[in-house]
Amino acid sequence: MDKLLLIDDEADVQYSFRRIFDSPGVELTTASSGEEALRLLPKLKPDLILSDVRMGGMNGLETLRRIRQLDAKVPVILMTAYGTTATAIEAMKLGAYDYVLKPFDAPKLKQLVAAGLNAARAMRQVVSYQPLLESEDYDLGIVGRSEPMQNVFKLIGQLATSDATALITGESGTGKELVARAIYSHSGRADRPFLAVNCAALPENLLESELFGHEKGAFTGAHAQRIGRFEQCHGGTLFLDEIGDMTLATQAKVLRVLQSGTFERVGGNQPITADVRLIAATNKALEDAVARRVFREDLFYRLNVVRIHLPQLRERRADIPLLVDYFLKKHSQRVKQTPRKLVPDVLKALNAHAWPGNVRELENVIQRALVMCKGDTLTLADLPAELTQPGRAAAATAVPAGEGGAAPADLAGVARTLFTWARANAQLKVLPAVERELIIAALRETGGNQVQAARLLGITRATLRKRVEKFGIKQALNIE
Repeated sequence: MDKLLLIDDEADVQYSFRRIFDSPGVELTTASSGEEALRLLPKLKPDLILSDVRMGGMNGLETLRRIRQLDAKVPVILMTAYGTTATAIEAMKLGAYDYVLKPFDAPKLKQLVAAGLNAARAMRQVVSYQPLLESEDYDLGIVGRSEPMQNVFKLIGQLATSDATALITGESGTGKELVARAIYSHSGRADRPFLAVNCAALPENLLESELFGHEKGAFTGAHAQRIGRFEQCHGGTLFLDEIGDMTLATQAKVLRVLQSGTFERVGGNQPITADVRLIAATNKALEDAVARRVFREDLFYRLNVVRIHLPQLRERRADIPLLVDYFLKKHSQRVKQTPRKLVPDVLKALNAHAWPGNVRELENVIQRALVMCKGDTLTLADLPAELTQPGRAAAATAVPAGEGGAAPADLAGVARTLFTWARANAQLKVLPAVERELIIAALRETGGNQVQAARLLGITRATLRKRVEKFGIKQALNIE
């Protein structure tokens, strides 16, 4: 249950919010003044607060200041019908999550609240960087007793005591964001915001606006001033994932922030100061990108103060049993099932697999196995064919279909199975069903990165976006 606290002295605003957030998963509490809200705060412990700026008694900015003294992490969204640049800047300096103008668009407000709730959950999660004996002691899944992971844990511990910029490298699915959150959780900025931005998921113009904000009228569609992530994260930690996909123009602006701590919003000319600890991650070889002149050498050296390289899962096979145990417990609890057991042959198959998708792929396999399992013990029958019949999977990979040629034998077998299901179920529409599942699988495989998922599927990103919208996949995967 997500608990929201609305602070507004207007009865019609309170009524509107009750209608907008009338859902089983949300509990809305209202307060008519800042003073009343501060009395409610210790007992209520809201997940997110929305507050008007102009109210009788204590105004919204002073209320925010007092809230920060009681709870430094709860996201606070300020609202006003009398927005000024000075008020917006002061709000963000005091630690507001965001700042919106009245009247507001209900769907956009709900999206903003959802993002704020996600940020609240992330900031309240604690990551342990010391290797523990029992996997259930790991809060965010950084699990491992192998030597490569021991080295990662040591680096996290050393980084946590400083504000040094860090660069996390490793293949997709190795857990780079989890490591970034671990550094944050044990740093001196743990009581300040942590925000993550996937640089590969946004076009250049949107990424620049996301990071630095924009002024009203800066470009088509900029109907109001927007506060960027650097401003929102003042005093905290900003995680830039897939920074290797950032354009040279945006790289130059990030470099300036690292060098001087200042930047301007898109369409603005007033320097803004931000005290932000930056952690970046990439699955690309940035040295090669520098050599090809698609990544700035000066930015690379600014980011590469301390580097943490995450090993591939096939380089730390000793951790597979511990990870399997962790994922069994994690996903059994989510579906309210008794934790499953597994036969020894299952662990052998898991140990033998190449794991191109790393830990993320292993987690997906365990999730699938829990769905397929009929009893309380996982068997080989619950695993996907590429793990139990590696020879067939390898043959299919080694003999790909030529353009316009015949499909590999494995795919022909899959087609026959699908048609068997279709004959038994008149409601099954084979092509849409397969297309939807392939898109979901590609997005899961790439962590929601639509550029990489489109490349994996062999389609354009625009086509992928249309299919995501058509099949309602955003709701299924909870992606933006």
